[in-house]
Order: sequence, then C-alpha cells, then structure tokens
Amino acid sequence: MLYKFKSKASGDLIMMEADGQRLLKIIGKTEMRQGILLPQDIPAAIAALQDAVAQEDSARLTHSTKQPADEAPSAWAQPISLRQRTLPFMQMLHRCQDAQREITWGV
Repeated sequence: MLYKFKSKASGDLIMMEADGQRLLKIIGKTEMRQGILLPQDIPAAIAALQDAVAQEDSARLTHSTKQPADEAPSAWAQPISLRQRTLPFMQMLHRCQDAQREITWGV
C-alpha cells in the first residue's frame, strides 16, 4: 500500500506504507490510515522530524566511528537515512506552513 499526502500548497507526495507510517508516528499521528495536519500543528511536526533526524544522525556517527575503515559498508550497501526519507515531506511541510494550508493523507 501507499500513503498519499496532499495539499493545495504543494504537489502530492506518495510514500510506501512503512515510510509513511514511520513519519506519521514521529509527528504523533500513529494508527491513522487517513487524516489531516492543520497549519497550527505543522511547526510541532517539523520540530519532531528534525529531532528524530538529529538523533539518527548522532547514532550513525557514533556507530561509524566505532567501525574499522576496512569493515565499513560501501555507499551502495548503506540504508537510506531518515534525513533522506523526510526531505520531500519536510519540503511539503515548509510550503504548507508558509501558505497556511493543511496536509491531508490517505492510503
């Protein structure tokens, strides 16, 4: 299944179910197959996502410094980071915040 995030302030954003659920969990919208994020809730969502990205970045940095260079995985073998996963959604959040528009989503 896919999550489709929509707003009149930006184009549609489509995510795989697992990625969409992860982002919704971070912003406090768990167990919601469809919903709405109001303009007044967007700053808190942005802050929650930025905190989660910072925590993951810190954990990755700590892990990478403990691993010997010859055992480090190649760039192709590394998983996609939360920072990369959230970028399109963060852009959507910022556009909607500037335009004071809501974001709706559904599966």
